[in-house]
Amino acid sequence: MLMVTINSSIVIISLPAIFRGVDLDPLAPGNVSYLLWLLMGFLLTSAVLVVLFGRLGDMLGRVRIYNLGFVVFTVSAIALSLDPFTHGSGALWLIGWRVVQGIGGAALMANSAAILTDAFPASKRGIALGINQVAAVAGSFLGLLIGGVLAEWDWKAVFWVSVPIGVIGTIWSYRSLHDFGTRTPGSLDLPGTLTFAGGLTALLTGITYGIQPYHDANTGWGNPWVLGAVIGGVLLLVLFCVIETRVAQPMFDLSLFRNRTFALGNFANLMASLGRGGMQFMLIVWLQGIWLPLHGYSYESTPLWAGIYLLPLTVGFLISGPIAGWLSDRYGARLFATGGLVLAAVSFVLLVLLPVDFDYRVFAVIILLNGLGTGIFASPNSAEVMSAVPASQRGAASGMRATLLNGGQALSIGVFFTLMIVGLSGSLPGAMNSGLQAQGVPAPVADHVAGLPPVGTLFSTFLGFNPLQELLGPTGTLQHPGVHADVLTGREFFPHLVSGPFHSGLVAVFLAAAAMMVAGAIASWFAGGYATDEQAELDEAAREGIIADNDNEPVGAVTR
Repeated sequence: MLMVTINSSIVIISLPAIFRGVDLDPLAPGNVSYLLWLLMGFLLTSAVLVVLFGRLGDMLGRVRIYNLGFVVFTVSAIALSLDPFTHGSGALWLIGWRVVQGIGGAALMANSAAILTDAFPASKRGIALGINQVAAVAGSFLGLLIGGVLAEWDWKAVFWVSVPIGVIGTIWSYRSLHDFGTRTPGSLDLPGTLTFAGGLTALLTGITYGIQPYHDANTGWGNPWVLGAVIGGVLLLVLFCVIETRVAQPMFDLSLFRNRTFALGNFANLMASLGRGGMQFMLIVWLQGIWLPLHGYSYESTPLWAGIYLLPLTVGFLISGPIAGWLSDRYGARLFATGGLVLAAVSFVLLVLLPVDFDYRVFAVIILLNGLGTGIFASPNSAEVMSAVPASQRGAASGMRATLLNGGQALSIGVFFTLMIVGLSGSLPGAMNSGLQAQGVPAPVADHVAGLPPVGTLFSTFLGFNPLQELLGPTGTLQHPGVHADVLTGREFFPHLVSGPFHSGLVAVFLAAAAMMVAGAIASWFAGGYATDEQAELDEAAREGIIADNDNEPVGAVTR
């Protein structure tokens, strides 16, 4: 799980080195799609397919599908590290194999929680699933640091790192894992699978492309293709729900959502994933675009240092996750799941109160609190949701949880970048226009640059590029007499220029994230408790080999 989620975020920090490696400018108008798909391909694929692989795990055996996922993941990691092309072909090679890697990651994510739920009694399930959930979320933060370090050495090392882990893990899983879960014989629900995959793909793709400008608008929400994708995706998902209520063997039993613990626990999981993903991207932009340059770091080095300065966030999560899982086994999940999200909400409000050029010690304490809160929530929530599901449907339920986890991260990019762009649109053009003219930039050029969509500025800082170098360099303006090029491309001019407009965007982003945490906390409070005594007894019997299959022969993958 740690390996999969590290790979979901490792390219975020490594994108500048990757695009330099394939000799492609990611900010050129025709290349933005390469940037988005390299960033989102893995997340979208894994979000779409985890429910399918969870259902296949229920039918064919969770360990079997899990092991197959390890093989696919490892093969794709090898292929990614051997990219033989450059330019657009090199980017397409990476995108294609990242999609394949997402398929393997989906098989692993869909069945890991179900395997652990089968293997551990209810009294120890919190800490077992807690460690798994800690790995899942911590990987998304560790990927930032690992990607930054490896990209400094060689961009292909970003993909090499998964190869030995994948090979060893594949051999280990085939030799060591045994299936103690309940199999549910049946056929694959093809109409449900296609409508779910098509609907979720269209919805997430539309929201992702909504952050790109369209004609004179700063975002793409007026683009008919974006609106068509979002509306079409929603309609397909509605059709999926209708199909699942009418087929004999649905891909996902929607009646599980009648279970209060399952429904509200998953809602809280989605809110936490949305807020966490948005915070991750916004903190990267904040550090790379403003704080690190103001404190003497070159734009090229900011991706690596952003990962390092975000370490307190990961440390807080790693400390609190297993402890909260152990405590929730003893005292119940409700208080911990609710309190964790309340603490996370408080940390978002504290981030709003920080000045843009903050004291790092205060910043570190606040993101440490956020990591602690998220970790306190994650383990009890995972155990609570999985323990509320019948053993025969744990694979599909685990897949649904992973869909919400990955889908929330994918959605957060569209949602929070849109909020930030809207926040910047009101005040950034005026500040940039006056600031550029004060440094000798001709009024027509300053007016043109100031009128460009803010998403270009955000992507520049996100990729570790000097935004004004990218905006003014191609126009030749920096060579004009009277233009203070050294000031414009220095480390302090741009951060001071955008600090005010950027803070207004941060307020909108972090208050929205705080509201999501509060909504998740309320859902967690009313979610309920663990599995029934009857279900716990059946699980224990299955682990001890008491239950046999229809021929009364003890089996590894137990049938109830």
